Amino acid sequence: MENDLINDGGFKYIEKGEGKPIIILHGLMGGLSNFEGVNTYFPPKGYKVLIPELPLYSMPMLKTTVKNFAKYLKKFIDYKELDDVILLGNSLGGHIGLLHTKLYPAKVKALVITGSSGLYESAMGDGYPKRGDYEFIKKKAQDVFYDPEVATKEIVDEVFATVNDRVKLVKTLAIAKSAIRHNMAQDLPSMQTPTCIIWGKNDTVTPPDVAELFDELLPNSDLYWMDKCGHAPMMEHPDEFNTILDEWLTKNNF
Repeated sequence: MENDLINDGGFKYIEKGEGKPIIILHGLMGGLSNFEGVNTYFPPKGYKVLIPELPLYSMPMLKTTVKNFAKYLKKFIDYKELDDVILLGNSLGGHIGLLHTKLYPAKVKALVITGSSGLYESAMGDGYPKRGDYEFIKKKAQDVFYDPEVATKEIVDEVFATVNDRVKLVKTLAIAKSAIRHNMAQDLPSMQTPTCIIWGKNDTVTPPDVAELFDELLPNSDLYWMDKCGHAPMMEHPDEFNTILDEWLTKNNF
């Protein structure tokens, strides 16, 4: 999918299809290809799927925050002249979608979060001193999924390279701290945007009670569970994920 990257107006992104815009927001360690299932499924159904590459490692250190990523998303939406967007975010991407929706609700028609930070997440934390240990990083990457086989060598290699790049590591830690600082528990009750919450029952990064709390605090949300599924439902069970999302969008006439 990265081969389809468009470089335009200072943004790098993938765009596919015509129709109602779905903007996909990837996570901290998540590549654009994590959403290949969504990117294949929804364009034939009348949606334009856009996946911007978030500037996680290219922003100045002091601007490497969840809030500035939410502002970056606004610039992207404005540049593409989009209205009534559906935001779909996994992990950090869900958090960015939530904060963007709080700051700029006018153009957001609906929000979809899966394994989202914003309330609580269990980061790799204590593992960083062992960043040179490939097997340790491999185990950490596998723990993200219910089925460890989903953590392919390509995924493990990418995480290993990130945590062994000093600049990327420092920025990764800065983003993680920013995510903790931007706890959204106080904001969620006033956010009226329709929200679809799709969560893995076996998520150890953002455990199931986090999904329940999101559902409790958001006034206009629907919660869907996926069995035998960890932190990235759209990767582990793409067909089931797409079916749940498609039915929710159809039910709400989105």
